[in-house]
Amino acid sequence: MATHEVGTEGPAEPGSRITITEIARQAGVSVPTVSRVVNGRSDVSPKTRARVEQLLQQYGYRKRPTASGTGAALLDLVFNDLDSPWAVEIIRGVEEVAHAAGVGTVVSAIHGRSGDAREWMRNLRARASDGVILVTSFLEPVLHEELRILGVPLVVVDPAGSPALDAPTIGAANWSGGMAATEHLLSLGHRRIALIAGPPRLLCSRARFDGYRAALEGAGLGVDDSLVVPGDFHPESGFDGCNALLDLPEPPTAIFAASDQMALGAIEALRRRGLRVPEDMSLVGFDDLPEVRWSAPPLTTIRQPLADMGKLAVRTVLRLARDEQPDSPRVELGTELVIRASTAPHPG
Repeated sequence: MATHEVGTEGPAEPGSRITITEIARQAGVSVPTVSRVVNGRSDVSPKTRARVEQLLQQYGYRKRPTASGTGAALLDLVFNDLDSPWAVEIIRGVEEVAHAAGVGTVVSAIHGRSGDAREWMRNLRARASDGVILVTSFLEPVLHEELRILGVPLVVVDPAGSPALDAPTIGAANWSGGMAATEHLLSLGHRRIALIAGPPRLLCSRARFDGYRAALEGAGLGVDDSLVVPGDFHPESGFDGCNALLDLPEPPTAIFAASDQMALGAIEALRRRGLRVPEDMSLVGFDDLPEVRWSAPPLTTIRQPLADMGKLAVRTVLRLARDEQPDSPRVELGTELVIRASTAPHPG
C-alpha cells in the first residue's frame, strides 16, 4: 500500500501516544464526542465530559494542533490507484481547501486489495484521523462498519459501486456527459459512433454508457454491440480498443472514449495507422484533464469538475467532523461539453 502525507501533523509528544480512538473506546463514546471534549465544546453532558476528561488526564493526552473551528486536524484521502492525472486533479482540490483550513492530509492507495485496505484501516486507527474521503474505491462492508463504530466521518467521491447508505456522496453528471458527447457527434452527421467504455463495475462507467445509448436512441439509432469495446480508463486500453474498432469490416467514423486517457491512446492508434483526427476519425474524451488541451489535435471532451469535487469533499467532511449535516447527502456536479479540434462533420 502506498501512503503519502500531504501537509503536517506535529511530531508525537511522549504523552500523546494514546489516540482519541482509544480514549473513545475506553469511555464508551464516539470519536466525535471525545473531539468535542478535547476542543472545549459545550454540547457534551457533564457526566460524559467528566469520564472523558479523566481518561485524557490519566493518559496525558495532548491535543493535536487544529485549525480554528474546523473540528479536524488530519484527513485521510483514499484512492484505489494513484497512477492517473485524474487522481492528481482530485488531490489538487482537496489540498487547496484542507491547506486553507490548516488541516493535514494523508493520501493512500489501496489497489483494490483487501490486505491493503485492512493495513490502511490499522494506520487510520493509529493516527486518529478525523475524517475519510474515499475516491472511486471499494471497502469491504466490515471496514465501512468499523469506520462507523469509530465515529470517523466518511465522504465518498465518485462512488465505485452502491455507496454506504450513511455516507454522503459527491459525483459528476456522468449520464448527461455521455449523452452530450454522443449528441455532439450526431450533430456533426456521424451515425456509426463507437464507444470505448470504462470498467463496467464502476457506476460512472455505466452512467456514461447509458448516456451514450440514450443519445443514440433519441436519434432513432440503436446500440451496435460491435461498436462498443471495453476499456479501463488507461491509455493502453484506448489504444487497443481503437485498433479493434479499426479492424471491423465497417469501422466507425467517430469514437466516444469514456476517459481522456483512453482518447489519447486512441489518437496514437490512429496515428500509427496513418489516419488523421478529425479528418478520418472524430474523437471525444471525458474528464478535460489539463494535458488534452495540448494533444495533437486538442481534444474535444466532457469536462467534469474534478478539483471542485475534491474541494466539496473536504468541506463536507469538515462539516461532519463538527457534527453538522451536509446540505444534501447526494451531490452531482455538472459536466460540460468542451469543443476543440478533434471533432469535425462526417466526411460523407
